[in-house]
Amino acid sequence: MTENWLEEHPAAQWHDLLLGSKDITDFLNDFTMMIADHLAGDGDEVWCAVTLLRERKSTCVASSSDRAAALDEIQYDFGDGPCLTAAREHRIIHVSDMRLENRWPDYKDAAAANGIISVLGLPFELEEGARAGLNVYSDQPDKYDDAAIEHVHREVLIASKALQLAVHMARDREKAADMESAMRSRTTIDLAVGIIMGQNKCSQNEAFNVLKTASSSRNVKIRDLAADIVAGIGQGPAKTHFDG
Repeated sequence: MTENWLEEHPAAQWHDLLLGSKDITDFLNDFTMMIADHLAGDGDEVWCAVTLLRERKSTCVASSSDRAAALDEIQYDFGDGPCLTAAREHRIIHVSDMRLENRWPDYKDAAAANGIISVLGLPFELEEGARAGLNVYSDQPDKYDDAAIEHVHREVLIASKALQLAVHMARDREKAADMESAMRSRTTIDLAVGIIMGQNKCSQNEAFNVLKTASSSRNVKIRDLAADIVAGIGQGPAKTHFDG
């Protein structure tokens, strides 16, 4: 890693990387590959992975290579490790030799058995509701001194701004998708209610109650039952008389 690496990779680079990515995972995959490439140096190999934790969302994982993904998977198998600790507790985790480590007893034995010796876990600076950590693995002991850790930490801080923007963009896309899905569901339910009204000569409220009662008795979501009723119209009269 060169001393002027940070000067060669300003914050604008990470924003450009984000703009060229199709989603958060794509951005983080590119990020981890670039970090791994610059940290390797002198022919040494390192493996990088990122874990993004968001409220009420599945964990987002990115890695610089298949090897990095496999190493990170060990943490998820045990539910703990340097990167998860860094993300959850928002602090830098440095393991100079995993074979001598006393934290995460189950994880550390499996990690050492898979050739993980030095590990860095660094938290991103994100707003409330999202946490993320970068994991850097090496098969050499004492791979990272204080200067190297500071370099990586500063780069993570710079990239945090782009990742925060990516999280906001993802939230906006998810809200739009949820609204579109809700509108489709509402339309389907309204159509099904209209079908029930026509078939049973009843009011809108009565038709909706028929739909709701059938949904409850069959343990099927109202929108799914409504979709079946609407789809059934194209194949003959829909069955709309339900047992309570």
